[in-house]
Amino acid sequence: MATEKAFLEIEGGERVPCLFNPAQFTVARSNEWAADRLPGKGVPTLRYAGAQSGWLRMELFFDTTHDGSPVTRYTGRIMGLMDVDLTLPGTDETTNNARPPYVTFHWGDLHSFKAVVSDLKLAFTYFSSSGVPLRATLSVTLRQYEPSHAFGPQNPTSGTPRPHRVHRVQPGETLDRIAARYYGDSTRWRSLAEANGIADPLDLRAGRLLSVPRIES
Repeated sequence: MATEKAFLEIEGGERVPCLFNPAQFTVARSNEWAADRLPGKGVPTLRYAGAQSGWLRMELFFDTTHDGSPVTRYTGRIMGLMDVDLTLPGTDETTNNARPPYVTFHWGDLHSFKAVVSDLKLAFTYFSSSGVPLRATLSVTLRQYEPSHAFGPQNPTSGTPRPHRVHRVQPGETLDRIAARYYGDSTRWRSLAEANGIADPLDLRAGRLLSVPRIES
């Protein structure tokens, strides 16, 4: 079975594929606590002041060197998620009531909360001889849009994906040797590259932790 590809689902159902799965992503939440500080008093007792929206942060890698097409065909769609969409339900131009769409990150059986793109940084890292961008790294932060149980306790009857193994790269190791070790097939190195966002399989530093997806025949 091929490695599951991650994608962003835009409000309305459109999908934006991630050409390479992220090597990792971070999810965080925080609660607000307040206290009344008084002169001459010690440490005050905190009172709960409400929850804040969670966020998900990840780095996505895009590469179109295989066909020479501009990498912006993918990155531009994600950049556009920060723009106001006047076609969304509830939009009223007369009162300036409009917003960008919400998105959901999907990767196999994992689904994030509905979120908006709150922060984005795009770096083009490789170009054709005529100046066409062919490779890019995009750092994106998704801010939780509404209450959700995503990333919380899972229903044991719903099924969970088989966990990835982790491998620490040893000096002199290559992706094909690692693939041969875990899969018994050195040609599976592309699965490792995609799962870890590795653009250059020859640039593999010793000590790096690799996610090794379980691939079933």
